[in-house]
Amino acid sequence: MNLPPVHPKLHWDIFCRVIDNFGDIGVCWRLCVNLAQRGQTVRLWVDDASALAWMAPNGAPDVTVLTWTTPFTNHDQTPGDVLVEAFGCEIDHKFIAAYADKIRATGQNSSWINLEYLSAEAYVARCHTLPSLVMYGPGKGLAKHFFYPGFTPDTGGLLCEANLLQRQASFDSHAWLAERGIPGTSGRLVSLFCYEPAGLPNLLQQLADDATPTRLLVTPGRAAAAVRQAIDAKNSLQPLWNQGGKLTFFYLPILSQPDYDHLLWSCDINFVRGEDSLVRALWAGKPLIWQIYPQDDDAHHNKLNAFLDWLQAPPSLRRAHQVWNGLPGAQDNNTTAPLISAQDMRTWQDTCQHARQTLQLQNDLASQLLDFIAKTH
Repeated sequence: MNLPPVHPKLHWDIFCRVIDNFGDIGVCWRLCVNLAQRGQTVRLWVDDASALAWMAPNGAPDVTVLTWTTPFTNHDQTPGDVLVEAFGCEIDHKFIAAYADKIRATGQNSSWINLEYLSAEAYVARCHTLPSLVMYGPGKGLAKHFFYPGFTPDTGGLLCEANLLQRQASFDSHAWLAERGIPGTSGRLVSLFCYEPAGLPNLLQQLADDATPTRLLVTPGRAAAAVRQAIDAKNSLQPLWNQGGKLTFFYLPILSQPDYDHLLWSCDINFVRGEDSLVRALWAGKPLIWQIYPQDDDAHHNKLNAFLDWLQAPPSLRRAHQVWNGLPGAQDNNTTAPLISAQDMRTWQDTCQHARQTLQLQNDLASQLLDFIAKTH
């Protein structure tokens, strides 16, 4: 990936509300760091910054974290040059009013970005960078632009630090695993970051029955709780289900964002969830299975299938995603086929390597944001 051109140094205000599972703040923090690494000054306004204590314990140069309070407190800060409204979080009216006053006083163009959720669906390319005139409220008359992350050149791209691939190339997975007390194994290493996937009980059984030993590296929180619940259920119904000991478990501590990358780089296959970990798994270039965030109206089914279409997923990988996410009919089609197999893994590796190579040819999200602001500011 080519280094981005030098851009004027601007002051960015990025607003984020933590809804659940810390995915929103995870993406926003990576965006802040990406922009700061490209010479920008960034303030992150967030209503709950507690996750940053483990996600980014050392902070980052040129990134300031401010508490987004209700009622709003500006912390004696005046609006910067660029507003980023992450995932429709609705920036506080008091700050918008101050930004509008600045725009009118200086005569500069409004640089107000509505950063949207990631999707491979067709509407993303159609809607990317479209303007929206604010019709009421303190920002009336200003324009904000919708900015859509995506997987193709006609979208906003994905977050990727300029030195990410170099870091990965010099990474020593054996040393990293040893430092965390994870025993070496001649078998398969699998990372598990999930909600409560429909396919989890079957995965555990298939790994226990497989001839290849598997070490399952389980992330804390909902993933660890789901695994323990599944193990308890299996032990009560079939106490000898893992008698051969082919499947062993290692429950991980909370990992910083860089160490989560290291986990993905160390494993043979990665089970990921949400948006941020999906993107990191794609950059890892290893086989992956994605648990998409479920929506009440099942809109996530189309979103998942659109991603699999872009990935050019072979039938076995598509089926694995459908089973893992509990899509209708997926389990009934073939309940005996393993979710992963040695033969499938080779094909999936080629698929994911090709996807990474394709993404490397595209500009990353932070670079595209900087290019877009340079044209409109």
